[in-house]
Amino acid sequence: MLRSSFLVLISATLLQAQTCACTIPVFRYALDRWESDRFKLTIPVTASQNAELTDLLRPLRANGKANLDIATARDATLTQAELLDSKTSSQQLWSGNLDKTSLASLLDSPGRTEILKRILAGESVVWVIVDSGKPEDQAEIARIEKRLKFLENVAALPIQDPNDPDSQLGPGPPLLLKFTTLHLRRDDPAEKLLISMLAGPGGKVDPAQGSFAAAVFGKGRVLGSWPLTHLDDTALEEACMFLVGRCSCRLKNDNPGWDILLNVDWPKALQEASERKSTPTTASEPSKPVAMKLPETVVTQAQVVPLTAEPSATATSAAIPQSAILLASSALLLACVAFLLFKQKAR
Repeated sequence: MLRSSFLVLISATLLQAQTCACTIPVFRYALDRWESDRFKLTIPVTASQNAELTDLLRPLRANGKANLDIATARDATLTQAELLDSKTSSQQLWSGNLDKTSLASLLDSPGRTEILKRILAGESVVWVIVDSGKPEDQAEIARIEKRLKFLENVAALPIQDPNDPDSQLGPGPPLLLKFTTLHLRRDDPAEKLLISMLAGPGGKVDPAQGSFAAAVFGKGRVLGSWPLTHLDDTALEEACMFLVGRCSCRLKNDNPGWDILLNVDWPKALQEASERKSTPTTASEPSKPVAMKLPETVVTQAQVVPLTAEPSATATSAAIPQSAILLASSALLLACVAFLLFKQKAR
């Protein structure tokens, strides 16, 4: 019985060592390894008779860049195309006549272009704020931006071990800790679809009822959306620290959030970002260091470094590769188990 119990303990410890070895932040792990969920565009049966539309859809159907699947409706009475969300494939995000103009607005918008630009520049989280422009919204936005700047200055990314095979970054931008905001107006017709996607499946928030903010990271993943009045300091800290903390789960479906529709060739875009990363940074474009000292102790998933005059023992030990520490702990545990089993047999 004792032997079985210890074997179970060993297995659990070794499993924990494997799952905890990765030190890549959540936002970067998502960019490197999570594929975007796919939206569904359903077109009427009569669309197949439109040669111009068929030509427009052909490149999207044949290994298209966008996270979009196109299907012909089984219902012959359907007269308009409709776009369904990527999370449930049941929420209608758009419906209307599909032509060159409407298809272009489905695939892209100025807001999505800016989000993509920032992600490929290495920004950790893009907080998209959808507001009405009213004074009360501006006060909330100023509060949120002030808090994000504070969090950016006090947080730190997990220390990366270049020799750890579980923590190798894929091609992409430099690993930075940076929180920014992007402002959209609730009544902007060019961003109507993006705003609907940011609001979330099942109406996480209702853009018609009030202003909100959504945290975007990875390949267009939305962690969540919150009304501005509900996004207090604690909620901001929890969201940001989760995303810059080490990735604790490698399965995308086990993490919260949903995706937005982006028309981008991710492998090519990430490779180009990686090549730009090798270009020396100019004095006018300073890069943020990967590890920073915190002015106070904050209990989060991100690295926490208390403010001290000299490097503390905790900070010094953090420089040791975590995989090596975990392996050493496992070896010590195995030795203890072997000793106890030997003593039991001797009796």
